[in-house]
Amino acid sequence: VVNYNGELYNFRELRAELEATGSRFGGTSDTEVLVAAIERWGLSHSLERANGMFALAVWDAKERSLHLARDRFGEKPLYYGWAGRVFLFGSELKALRAHPRFEATVDRDALALYFRHNCVPAPYSIYAGVSKLPPGTMLRVDGDPGAPASPEPYWSLGDVVAGSLAARRTGSIEDSVDELEAVLGSAVGSRMYADVPMGAFLSGGIDSSLVVALMQARAETKVRTFTIAFDEAAFDEAAHAAAVSSHLGTDHTELLVTGAQALEVVPSLPVMFDEPFADSSQVPQAVLARLTRSQVTVALSGDGGDELFAGYNRYAFAARWWPKLSKVPAPLRGALASAITRVPVEAWDGAFGRLAPLLPASLRIRMPGTKLHKAARVLPASGPAEVHRLLASHVDDPAQLVLGATEPQTALSSPEAWPAGTSAVEAMQYLDTVTYLPDDILTKVDRATMAVALETRLPFLDPAVASLAWRMPPEHKLEGGTGKRVLRQLLHRYVPAALVERPKAGFGIPLAAWLRGPLRPWAADLLAPSVLARQGYLAPERVARMWAEHDSSQRDWGYELWDVLMLQAWLAEWLPQ
Repeated sequence: VVNYNGELYNFRELRAELEATGSRFGGTSDTEVLVAAIERWGLSHSLERANGMFALAVWDAKERSLHLARDRFGEKPLYYGWAGRVFLFGSELKALRAHPRFEATVDRDALALYFRHNCVPAPYSIYAGVSKLPPGTMLRVDGDPGAPASPEPYWSLGDVVAGSLAARRTGSIEDSVDELEAVLGSAVGSRMYADVPMGAFLSGGIDSSLVVALMQARAETKVRTFTIAFDEAAFDEAAHAAAVSSHLGTDHTELLVTGAQALEVVPSLPVMFDEPFADSSQVPQAVLARLTRSQVTVALSGDGGDELFAGYNRYAFAARWWPKLSKVPAPLRGALASAITRVPVEAWDGAFGRLAPLLPASLRIRMPGTKLHKAARVLPASGPAEVHRLLASHVDDPAQLVLGATEPQTALSSPEAWPAGTSAVEAMQYLDTVTYLPDDILTKVDRATMAVALETRLPFLDPAVASLAWRMPPEHKLEGGTGKRVLRQLLHRYVPAALVERPKAGFGIPLAAWLRGPLRPWAADLLAPSVLARQGYLAPERVARMWAEHDSSQRDWGYELWDVLMLQAWLAEWLPQ
């Protein structure tokens, strides 16, 4: 018996193979194929052959055992834990909370990890005694609460990396582009099978534009694409999306969202995400999901391209700037970092704006103040591992912020987690793929879309695409400080470079300004020292200092305060005092 949440993209191929060996089917669903595959091949072998996104539970009536499993990259969530002698599992924590024996006790150590990552990373959850099943693993439960059950991998990105490095290609960039077009195109095509209306998110950036281009090349009608426009120019990419849509000929829908409209989403976030989650792009993601669901039921997305093809700015920083900066004595780097952060983000933005006509194109960057402050955090670092840890951290010393907490070791803080034989950039890509991608990016997309009953499919996370990405020469992904080289060259076959080549912006909101403006009353109530002291989870004086410095524009603590506020909003919703 299978209880299943997800989608198998290769179920038709699996069905044909099963039918050829005697299996018979009464319907047309992928779930029926999954049951037959497990019966014929066993769970582990079936999971190895499954190409899809899923969280599933399998009950073996003969063995009287329960098996849980989660997809390779963690697109779908799966929580589990014991409540006395009752084993609970589900896709949402609110499902576990519904059981009368569930005890909602905050795990303070997991809370420290939350402030490190701005989300609670697997295998932890915000509740003591409740775990997230890690991506690519399965778990057997035989009914004895005293018998520890450990997840076992049926797939490992580390194995993929090791095998791919041993078989690394040495061809030209043109060869890589050709192969990527075939493999990614196939992944897009397999995710276009649906009996409901389908569309795609389109930001006008490299990843989403490439997915839409490959969709439109395979579609018999115009692909429906969706984007949101912000009234804050620094965060608005709608014009780029419209230009790409016009060139590709998609049926494009754009929604102008004011700051006030976007903020209407904030009160729903604690219920939407079930546990504290503080990637502020959750706000535009939720707005975009609602817009998209008004017209379609399934949407393709470009998530995963940054991790697999070296798209994040930190990769370019590690490759291009760190080798030079590391030669500067650490005390001087520390002094420079202090000087940069003493200047508020808004002041840096204003200075760059005034100097823009005089600056070379390479220095006309978007949100320069935010990026300078982020770079300043890593200037005192001792090496590439610490560079990555600092760039991936929100709060550098979360155990000092969370009262009574000891921060557990994770892949982010364990040098032995770096895969052998990789460069610093490749190691960062690997760590981001097994931590940041499932715990932050995929969580954000899944919760925001499922809240409005929108199914999202991610072609970049096809296992064949991931394997190909790791077999490619590193310079085909990152060269000269520019990431996603092979993706760019493939996209240029469909869209002129002038429409898509621009500095990476991300999917952000004007958080610092909102916390000093329309969100200020809400934030001030949640951050009141008396509230923090009564709850007893955080050090009130430290939060008060951050709030005072941010509110007076002495320093930008927007992202760190958002972490605190999302915790406070979650506590108010689920554990009110």
